[in-house]
Amino acid sequence: MKQSIALDILKTGRNVYLTGPAGSGKTHLLREYINHLRDRGVRIGLTASTGIAATHFGGVTIHSWSGIGIRESLSERDIEEMIQKEYLWKRFNKVRVLIIDEVSMLSPQMFDSIERLSRAMKSSEKPFGGMQIILSGDFFQLPPIVRGNDSIQFINTSAAWKNMNVRVCYLNEQFRQKDLILENILQEIRRGEISETSRKILTDQRDHKFPKGITPTRLYTHNKDVDALNDEELEKISEKLYKYEMKTKGKQNLVDALTKGLLSPEILGLKKNAVVMFTKNNFEAGYVNGTLGVVEDFNQGMPVVRTFSGETIFVEWTTWAIEDNGKILAEVEQLPLRLAWAITVHKSQGMNMDAAEIDLSSAFVPGQGYVALSRLRTLEGLILKGANEMAFTMNPEVLELDNELLSESSTWESAIQKFTKKELETMHKDFILHCGGTNDKKEIEKNKAKEADGALEKIPTHEKTRKLLEKDLSLKEIASERGMTITTIISHFEKLKNIDPNIDFERFRPKEKDLKKIKKAFAETKDDKLAPIHRKLKGVYSYEELRLARLFL
Repeated sequence: MKQSIALDILKTGRNVYLTGPAGSGKTHLLREYINHLRDRGVRIGLTASTGIAATHFGGVTIHSWSGIGIRESLSERDIEEMIQKEYLWKRFNKVRVLIIDEVSMLSPQMFDSIERLSRAMKSSEKPFGGMQIILSGDFFQLPPIVRGNDSIQFINTSAAWKNMNVRVCYLNEQFRQKDLILENILQEIRRGEISETSRKILTDQRDHKFPKGITPTRLYTHNKDVDALNDEELEKISEKLYKYEMKTKGKQNLVDALTKGLLSPEILGLKKNAVVMFTKNNFEAGYVNGTLGVVEDFNQGMPVVRTFSGETIFVEWTTWAIEDNGKILAEVEQLPLRLAWAITVHKSQGMNMDAAEIDLSSAFVPGQGYVALSRLRTLEGLILKGANEMAFTMNPEVLELDNELLSESSTWESAIQKFTKKELETMHKDFILHCGGTNDKKEIEKNKAKEADGALEKIPTHEKTRKLLEKDLSLKEIASERGMTITTIISHFEKLKNIDPNIDFERFRPKEKDLKKIKKAFAETKDDKLAPIHRKLKGVYSYEELRLARLFL
């Protein structure tokens, strides 16, 4: 199914399971639908089964959002007690569309508990209390390791799934792999029928060589191999060791959930010439989750990384946060890096890689080979050191389920195409009105202009920041008062200046000598993007300082 058809189905308000191979654009489509709803003033619950997946949307784990926490199931008494919690009751009753990403990591028991709780909170016997439920994931991805239970149970076996009348949208376009040979191999593994030709192609990658200067990330199936290799390689370097310890704040259970999913370690040790990988997307700074490089130097104690594409990045502390209506509930601060001579296949899920050396000779669960190989964009980026038979196998239950999902998706694709464009537009508008949203073009444009973190508040979040400007507070004090990061507050300043060019930010004006240097760098690069300026000034000024200075240029 194409993304455009799946989007049409989503907009009708039906419950949807969005699936497809790695790189088929599930995350992109979800973002498009989220923006569609936000622009029309519809309340959304953004959740995922894991912390790292939740941060892709600025959401929270479904365990945290629902209030279930570490419990796997709920008793009637549990539900009665949870209904009495006003903040939970308000949360459920405001939300009209609930999105849950990476649902392959959810057990049927947990999914049923969320459904029962939703009905109780909304005082409705409709499935999930009448909310539209959008599920996203791929059952070919590796499931969570459950101690003492060898069987794999997915949420399609739950009572909730059977009662929600779900539409399956199986995306079949490919946006990640740029290599048809690799794509064909992955499709064969996914079907459980890898050919001898494909096996030989992969075997031939054993002796593949990368151009000089490219050090690939090595993927192993076991943690012990990864830790041993990274420690060993770092120890070989006879340079000064720099250590960076993670800083956290917020409720401990939310902090734990956040740190558990992050790829950056709690204590990061780095040396000059260490191979590293970025662990977060920051397009303005010039890197994404999975960008590889080498620590070229240290500048005032902070690493300078030369990426394999030749870019120089002055690395700064960054934050991962769980937010709710613009308020930070938990926050973690660390460098967006990890040692990258090796990582586990499990940790590689969700990444795109240009170069990897993969060892599947000790693969121990079905699907590990598929997950590892599907991280790569091209076959040229692969060295396959070894693979056992398990590496090319898929769970037979998953294969059978996949065929069923493909069939269901085809059925719904045929069904939606029977409607005319006008009929679909009517259904789309009716669902928005049903959710309490707006179809008025002027209102939609107003909503588009608002920041995502405050788009649906009665008072826009940047306007709340404007009120604090009147109190003569420092930048740090404003951020603390709002419970937000300094970066977010600066983005509010930028928004406010666009609305009112005469707004007074004078007390935040950088020193004249600094402003002069930054202004000159902007003029010489002839670009208003920050990454080139950051590089030109050799990381002397942080991105926050550059953004603040940009207000006065």
